[in-house]
Parts: sequence; structure tokens; C-alpha cells
Amino acid sequence: MSIAEVQRAVTDELDRLGPVIDELGARFTGAGHEIALVGGPVRDAMLGRRHNDLDLTTSARPEETERLLKGWADATWDMGREFGTIGCRKGDFQVEITTYRSETYDPSSRKPDVDFGDSLGGDLGRRDFTVNAMAVRLPDRTVEDPFGGVLDLAAGLLRTPGRPEDSFSDDPLRMMRAARFAAQLGFDVHPDVVRAMTGMADRIEIISAERVRDELVKLVCARWPRRGLTLLVETGLAERVLPELPALALERDEHHRHKDVYEHTLTVLEQAIDLEAERLDGPDFVARFAALMHDVGKPRTRRFLDDGTVTFHHHDVVGAKITRKRMKALRFSNEETDQVSQLVEQHLRFHGYGTGEWTDSAVRRYVRDAGDQLERLHVLTRADSTTRNRRKAERLQRTYDDLERRIADLREREELDSIRPDLDGNQIMETLGLGPGREVGEAYRWLLELRMDEGPQEPDVAREKLLAWWAERSQA
Repeated sequence: MSIAEVQRAVTDELDRLGPVIDELGARFTGAGHEIALVGGPVRDAMLGRRHNDLDLTTSARPEETERLLKGWADATWDMGREFGTIGCRKGDFQVEITTYRSETYDPSSRKPDVDFGDSLGGDLGRRDFTVNAMAVRLPDRTVEDPFGGVLDLAAGLLRTPGRPEDSFSDDPLRMMRAARFAAQLGFDVHPDVVRAMTGMADRIEIISAERVRDELVKLVCARWPRRGLTLLVETGLAERVLPELPALALERDEHHRHKDVYEHTLTVLEQAIDLEAERLDGPDFVARFAALMHDVGKPRTRRFLDDGTVTFHHHDVVGAKITRKRMKALRFSNEETDQVSQLVEQHLRFHGYGTGEWTDSAVRRYVRDAGDQLERLHVLTRADSTTRNRRKAERLQRTYDDLERRIADLREREELDSIRPDLDGNQIMETLGLGPGREVGEAYRWLLELRMDEGPQEPDVAREKLLAWWAERSQA
């Protein structure tokens, strides 16, 4: 975009924000303090992006900020007093106001040391990238851009305000932010920044797993995740935070008979993103991360046969275990870990469908095993159908269309999403003359399998078959 377009965009956005930022500017400057809109909101305003989460920086200390907000904000809260941040809400706007500050890392520490600064220029100089090191002074709306952020924004370039080595030494997580912003904004990363990321990749190891995880989630959910992931791999950062990804760049066998699993994985991720727009709500981290991890079991299961072909037997099961281990190391929630691992483990199930040979029982089991992840499994399975053979690709999609039609048909005829035995626990105990215990659970599971195999049964028929099974079991 041109400089003129940037100027028009920021002027329009500042006019929209006027009722909030002008009043804040007047309150703080009236009390003898400086205050400025800063960072992401300024960058996004210049890109023509609107949002109601505002970041400001001020010369006021947190207790003074809190005092000045009293009586003006609809609500205030302590975002992290030790970091100098006070939050508030004003109408539809969420506002965070932070005292001028700096953050540096001790080489052996996982936590930053926080010092309050004395000037806006000093605060901007300590920020991660030039496009985030711009501010708008309030209330006069003067743009401060000491490091050429506007030019970099127009050029679509990520640079650090000073030497990238100094910036990454202050906070090594900024190396991952470079990849994240490349993925979110679609920007190129300056060669000096890439060199510094490569040379300092091992410094990421002092950052807590939770902070690394949060950046990874933002990257994966960005508009162009391939850009960021490629940068992580090329700089060696992925080796430290997600080593399963670069491991997918398997050496080709001498006959070139299997495709590059790394490139295939990035293609599957992009195809999953295309599909999620119509099948899932917004950027879906679970579906995207499952696409990224679905083949991580291949390096460990790769086998070369005598005829030169390559096999990856059970890479789905092995991959699910690897995925679970990695997500636990990155401190993901148990729920997300279970969901992604389940999708990785089940992503090959469809290939047993052939040309539609599955019985209704097999289709029911497919739905039951997928559970509440069925729609995501649809997305992953379709996205994984990558081949240069157009006719083969079209055949795979038609076959999956057929499977989905059969699921829809069974769902219409049966309670497919909540398959239960035709008799509940009380009815089982009454039929078999049992009290609560392990045998009731055994009978329940047998009836569930019957339901899967034969579909819904009338209660009398279910009782008859249960009694027959029980008599046969008792004689065994």
C-alpha cells in the first residue's frame, strides 16, 4: 500500500476512536502526564483494520493511571501492576494503559525483568518491530515514527528498531513473533532479522512453554500460516519448539516414489483452512493443528521394501502418541490435546471405505468413534486427499461425498449422534435379574455393539437377544 493510503486509513480510524482517545489524552495531559496510542492499534489503523482493543502507553505510574481512570471508565481492573498495566472498559472499548517500560532477560532466566522508562521514544525503541514501534500522541494526534515503521508497513517488511541481536537478546520470544507477524500480516522478514533468528535460535529455550504455545497458536490461526511455519523451520527455531515439523522433510528414496511429507503437510494445512471457512466457525486451531501434525508419525514408521516402495504402517497411531507428547510439553489443555490427538489417530480411517464397501455398522462406528470431532474429521480427511492425479483426487472427493451422504441418511433414520443401546441400565438389570455391578456394564456394552451392527431394535426384540446372549455366556 502507498504512504497516502496509510495516512488516509489512520486518519479515518483516529476519527472513529476520537471519543475515547481524545478524552483520555485530555485527562492525562491535564494531570501533567504524557499518553499515546501505541503498537498494534496504530499499525492496524494504518492497515485499515478496525478493532476496539486499544493499547496506550504513558509516563504515569500505575497508581496514577488508576486514579485518572476513576470516574471516567465504566470499569477498571489490575492487568498486572508489576508490569505497569491497568485495564479498563469504556463503552464498547477495552483499553490497556501501560507505563513506559523496558523488558530484558537474564540469560539464565525464563522471566523478564521489568523497568519503568522515562520517555515515549525510549519505550518505542524497546519494542519488537518497527511497524509496532509507532505511536500517536494524545490528545493532539501527532504520529511518532522514529524508526521508519510507516515505510516498512507500506513495503510489507518486518525489521527491528535497532540491531535484531539486541532485540532478541532482550526478549527471545520476539523471534517467534517475527514468524507470527509474517503469518498474520503476510509481510517479508528482513534478511538481517532472519540471520539473527538463525544465529540465536537456541535462546528460545529460556522462554516458558506457555509463552511459546501462545505464539504458536496465533501463528497457526493466522491468515498465512505457511509463511510463519516455513520461517521457523528455515531458521532452526522449529527444531526447538516443534521438532516434529522439520522432521517431516524426509530424504527422498532413490527412486523418488514417495512425496515430500513436509510440503504435503503444509498443503494439507492450507486445504483445511479453505474447508474450515464453510464447515467450521472461524479459524479453528484444533483442525489446523491436526492437519499440521497428522503425518508426524511417518519418520518413525518409514520402511523401505525390496521393490523400492516406501511404507508408513501405523503412522496414524504413532503420530497420535507423538502429538500428545508434544502438546503436553507445550502445556496445551487436556481437552485440546485429546481432540488433536484423536483426529491424528483417525485421519486414515476413511481409506478403508474403498468404493463404498462399508456396511451400515462400519459407518455407525465411524461416527461414534469421531464423536463431537466428526466435522473436523471431515475437514482433515478431505484436506489430506492431495495428489497430482486429478482423476484420483476427484474420485477420492466423490467417495467421501458418498460417505457423508450415508452418514446423513443414517442420521435421518436413527439417533446417530447419540447412539445408545436399546435398553438402559435399569432395563438390563430387570431383564437379567441383576443388581448394580460389572456384569451390567458388560451387558450394556454388548447391547451397544448389537445396536452398531443391526441398528435400532424394538425393546422386546432387544430383551430377547439379550437373554439369549446371557444364556450362552453363562454356559461358556
